[in-house]
Amino acid sequence: MNAVLIALLALPLLGAALMLAPIGDRRALRLGTTVTGGTLLLAIALAAGFDHGAPSRMQAVTDVSWIPALDVRLHLGVDGISLPLLVLTALLTFLCAVYSSKKLPAGPGGRAFTGLLLLLETGMLATFAVLDLVLFFLAFEIVLIPMYFLISRWGSGQKVAAANRFILYTLLGSAVMLLGFLLIGVKAGTFDMVKLADAHGSGLSHTTQLIAALAILVGLAVKAPAWPLHSWLPDAHTAAPTVGSVLLAGVMLKMGTYGLVRVLLPIVPDGTATYAPYLGAFAAVGIVYGSLACLALARTGAKGDLKRLIAYSSVGHMGFVLLGIASLTPTGLNGALFANIAHGLITGLLFFVVGAVKDRYGTADLDTLAGATGAALYGRAPRIGALLAFAAVASLGLPGLAGFWGELLAMYGAFDPADGLSRPAFVTYMVLAGLGTLLTAAYLLVVVRRVCMGDPKQPAPVADLPDLQSYEAASWTPLAALTLVAGLWPALLLGLSDPAVKHLLGSG
Repeated sequence: MNAVLIALLALPLLGAALMLAPIGDRRALRLGTTVTGGTLLLAIALAAGFDHGAPSRMQAVTDVSWIPALDVRLHLGVDGISLPLLVLTALLTFLCAVYSSKKLPAGPGGRAFTGLLLLLETGMLATFAVLDLVLFFLAFEIVLIPMYFLISRWGSGQKVAAANRFILYTLLGSAVMLLGFLLIGVKAGTFDMVKLADAHGSGLSHTTQLIAALAILVGLAVKAPAWPLHSWLPDAHTAAPTVGSVLLAGVMLKMGTYGLVRVLLPIVPDGTATYAPYLGAFAAVGIVYGSLACLALARTGAKGDLKRLIAYSSVGHMGFVLLGIASLTPTGLNGALFANIAHGLITGLLFFVVGAVKDRYGTADLDTLAGATGAALYGRAPRIGALLAFAAVASLGLPGLAGFWGELLAMYGAFDPADGLSRPAFVTYMVLAGLGTLLTAAYLLVVVRRVCMGDPKQPAPVADLPDLQSYEAASWTPLAALTLVAGLWPALLLGLSDPAVKHLLGSG
């Protein structure tokens, strides 16, 4: 299986290199769909060959020397924490390639677009597969350049300013994170993440752990994004093309929270425990703040952009992930990891649908869409309206859909946090998170009412409003189906993550 994991990383990189050849845009788009499809098949093969009886053990391992002078190794592997993220990344990239092959955003051309998409996939997959801190940093950085160009060249509106803000925030965060990695490597004598996790902080003084944990936490919190380091996100989502928003929300935000679980918790546990109450506080504030911002954008007369609203909703939803991590309990961490996957599925679907609505209407402005009585998607494009409503109720955490379990487990973890953490403080965070769920339901139902309902006979901004197209159905149906499957069968993900989480925490 190690050959499968290597091929999983090498195939999109090879495809990106092929985009340097002088081929036509349509051929490049077809080749991109083929490469991402092959990558998805490799991810499925990896999942099928994974030993589900031992998800806490690193599998498909490759460990060879790369830079002997620095003891940096080409160390790859997958466990129950990283496997679902690898499959999610491969799936979303393939669906984006399918969508783009029929609906390429306006920009320089299909060949450059496909090359950047494949390079982005390589970096995202590598982030979840590498087991060396230096390699983790490199993979973390690879994704920044292609996403910058996808926003600045194929985006809309204030796309250059949004792309500049995105790259500035994330590069500064990565630089701070790198300082923490280097401190750990120098003090521990290795950058190997498995060895460092097995040591569980031994060999690192309390002061070293505090400094390293703070640097890594700040760097990863920018990407998560945690309040108040989130301000780059709404602009980036508003300006990005549809597939850029899907991958940014569906995968790239998960790179930050994955790093918190994979690096921060097991390697510097003392430092993490010191900062956990503050992380929990920021997470709780982020949940409420994101929901209130969405409510403000959803009200009549606010000129709220739907893509911007979903971006702010991501701040709130990722707050649940951060709250689960801050609890330092297996329950909270399992909830955080489940919410990671659920958010990727649901928000990916939301951005796909909203992107289609924007393409049809020429705007994502909620007031323009809704008009006097509502946009009446149920009457004008019933299939798109139904999918938007489905994604909205999944996002608000309706039981039976994927959004429910992660938020529930994260709040339960906060209700009974790890020993040494203040239970009254975390119960307060849980109450704020509960308030956030009510606010989330409020703004999403307002959006459904204003966009899906209304009088279909009222004058519309556009005369022709085609319903769901075949390429859209092919791109969106898997996300809707998996949202339902994960909600009805949560053990599919929790059975993988629970043993691995207990191993990382040193309790199993």
